Amino acid sequence: MLFSDSMVSNLLLIAILTLVAGGAVFCLIAAFRTYLRYRGDRVVTCPQSKEPATVHVKLSSAAISSMFGKPAVRLDECSRWPERQHCGQGCLAEIDLAGQNCLVRNMVNNWYKGKTCAYCQKPFDELHWHNPAPALLGPNHTCVQWNEVRPEQLAQIFETYLPVCWNCYIAETYRRKFPDRVTNRNWERGAGGEYVPKETGTEVQTKTESK
Repeated sequence: MLFSDSMVSNLLLIAILTLVAGGAVFCLIAAFRTYLRYRGDRVVTCPQSKEPATVHVKLSSAAISSMFGKPAVRLDECSRWPERQHCGQGCLAEIDLAGQNCLVRNMVNNWYKGKTCAYCQKPFDELHWHNPAPALLGPNHTCVQWNEVRPEQLAQIFETYLPVCWNCYIAETYRRKFPDRVTNRNWERGAGGEYVPKETGTEVQTKTESK
């Protein structure tokens, strides 16, 4: 059976549209994967100052360029800008090397996971980012949510602060603001109100008071 000219034209048109659609889907998948890979704030070591810095990759250019080859990764935010805005962005090498490990959300999740709340002793599991952010109990015996801290300072703060769950953060904040409305029960507490087990009370309390 011979094909008419119109049938051949239609088949060619279908083949071309299929190739175009397939190419578009491939490009979109590449762009989406690049977006997932580079989204989020990251903490890196600045090659110039040798100190922590918070950076953010320009997602639009990285995603678009990845549709045609290797993504063009550049920063659009840095905690050392605008003073160092025209630097060589040498920290991009660390981002490629560290991958997801330098993401702020992963750093925070890894620090909290396996620890217990300083007040109620409830263990922390995987953090869910749609939930309220947990807090930190500082050396001055006050609480602050972790996302109120500059990301580049988190590593240093994690060395001296204690983890606090959201419920206890709310309760302790209320207790400190309105002490006349709260009845404090006698239980094993450190200087900041945190729980101190009897068997290790001296050790835990010494840690808190020495910060």
